[in-house]
Amino acid sequence: MIEVTDLTVRYGGVTSLDGMDLVFEKGTCGLIGPNGAGKTTFFNVLSGFVRPASGTVTAFGDDLLKLTHFRRARWGVRRTFQTEQAIESLSVYDNVSMIHSPLRGGARRADVLGAIEFAGIGASPDAKVGTLSAGQRRLVEVARTVAGKPRLVLLDEPAAGLPDEETAHLTGVIRKIPEFTGALTILVDHDMSLVSAVCATTAVLDFGKLIASGPTAQVLRDEHVMRAYLGTAEVI
Repeated sequence: MIEVTDLTVRYGGVTSLDGMDLVFEKGTCGLIGPNGAGKTTFFNVLSGFVRPASGTVTAFGDDLLKLTHFRRARWGVRRTFQTEQAIESLSVYDNVSMIHSPLRGGARRADVLGAIEFAGIGASPDAKVGTLSAGQRRLVEVARTVAGKPRLVLLDEPAAGLPDEETAHLTGVIRKIPEFTGALTILVDHDMSLVSAVCATTAVLDFGKLIASGPTAQVLRDEHVMRAYLGTAEVI
């Protein structure tokens, strides 16, 4: 469980997160909102790239904000980014292995290969990432999040730009992450079908403020959410 209390982030005169109070339970949780709502800023706070002006983040009983970014990776924070991070000149195996926790020998190799198989990339572990399709490269990045005993997996718009068939495969993979790893997973995406399919609960940000949270189906029918995020007052 992750408990967020009074989390505030400011960039000069802009308040990107404004007193955010939220609890993320086990499983897969959604975090949605219009562009600029503060979703990626929140991920950057959890990852250690942004220092908040105030607030606390307690993850499984640990004060996450007291850990440096590299210690958070060792603790078990994994994430994807909106911009692709896989290194095209390296193999699928090397891309997944390079961010792995410091296991050695057979245990490390078995874990990396297990993560690659779990993601269902559809390519040899020895294949260069530069030879893969966009969807396969996205799955390589997901494989990196499940390797090395993660405790918190952050997925930042993993389905962006993918065709329906590849999104459907990705949906199945994301749905199984908590069972495969035991990690709490937080998904940011604009694809409401994906969010509905994998997230039992969802929170909504608008201009840095939390405007709704709860069961996903209920949240997506909230009048304030439809007006702020979806631009409509009609039932989804």
